[in-house]
Amino acid sequence: MSRLGVLRRALVTVCVATLVLTGCSTGTDAVAQGGTFEFVAPGGKTDIFYDPPADRGTPGPLSGPDLMDTDRTISLDDFAGQVVVINIWGQWCGPCRTEITELQQVYQATRDQGVAFLGIDVRDNNIDAPRDFIVDRGVTFPSIYDPPMRTLIAFGGRYPTTVIPSTVVLDRSHRVAAVFLRELLAEDLQPVVERVAAEQ
Repeated sequence: MSRLGVLRRALVTVCVATLVLTGCSTGTDAVAQGGTFEFVAPGGKTDIFYDPPADRGTPGPLSGPDLMDTDRTISLDDFAGQVVVINIWGQWCGPCRTEITELQQVYQATRDQGVAFLGIDVRDNNIDAPRDFIVDRGVTFPSIYDPPMRTLIAFGGRYPTTVIPSTVVLDRSHRVAAVFLRELLAEDLQPVVERVAAEQ
């Protein structure tokens, strides 16, 4: 590996470590690989779109225990042919507390268009806390329970999943159409989801 490559890898490692320590924040440039999807956030962008659809990559495998019933496994394969909105959250994260009701609103507005939502709960070692969080806020879409973030590592390699909250929109072929590295409002997310759902 060239000297520049070594320096770049070291910079990415430092950025990811910083994000782990700060939480609920966004980073600068980041690169990650999982499946055929290569994530790049040029100039620290927090809203990234991947078009045209033919150029989109697919993430790595996504599966894990259902937060509300850990004897049941949820997999991305359960949502074949659907647009899937993946939200990475934790009940300990302040912005997630506001965002989750906005996501529920978009889910209710778009599920009849073949849209599914799937949460990934991270860094919650006491399972009762995120379960209460979901029940208290009336969230009806499922979440994978992933305190050690193993699901996220398989899903995105070095994708900056330590940026919490973070949202990924997959098209009907489960290719990455958009990534949001910030808290979202319904008005931010719904037009993107509807546009991806309308793609042929």
